[in-house]
Amino acid sequence: MSGAYAYVADGSAGLQIIDISNPAAPTLAGTYETSGNAYGIYVSGAYAYVADGNAGLHIINISNPAAPTLANTYDTSGEAFGVYIADAYAYVADLDAGLHIIDISNPAAPTLASTYDTSGGAYGVSISGAYAYVADGYAGLHIIDISNPITPILVSTFDTIGAGAFGIYVSGVYAYVADWNTGLYIIDISNPAAPIRKRYHHPVGAVL
Repeated sequence: MSGAYAYVADGSAGLQIIDISNPAAPTLAGTYETSGNAYGIYVSGAYAYVADGNAGLHIINISNPAAPTLANTYDTSGEAFGVYIADAYAYVADLDAGLHIIDISNPAAPTLASTYDTSGGAYGVSISGAYAYVADGYAGLHIIDISNPITPILVSTFDTIGAGAFGIYVSGVYAYVADWNTGLYIIDISNPAAPIRKRYHHPVGAVL
């Protein structure tokens, strides 16, 4: 969400922009049909950054939510599932191609800064401070030092033991990892080099 709008990555339907100024009566404000499958989205300033599956990263100008326009794309080498923006970089969880770090200082001309090939399949990413936290499928949680985005370095991993870590959210000293069939892991990352399981919740059904 940003301001009075919710921005939804809607699979084959692309980007959906919904006016939520009245939460009791949301209305469709605008759409942009991306060329792939929109799996993830991050809004920063006047742009929506869409992880668009096989079509890579789409950068969409949303300064007018009723008429979004394409600023540019960056075709990652894998399948873009998740994206997080920090400073002048887009961090893309690119499935079998791992983590892609893309320089977006000029959104109209994105360039590759670096990559880190994780050992699983990167489905989600969250940034906190100098670290990228990657939900890496069957390989669990990967914690990567991005203090220099040009040379990312693996700091540690945490095996979530389930069928796959698909979702990740970081708040304070905790990483919340959705691990498909085994549930939600709450991991203490106060020391990124030595993550520790704090709690675990196994709901009925799968967790994404």
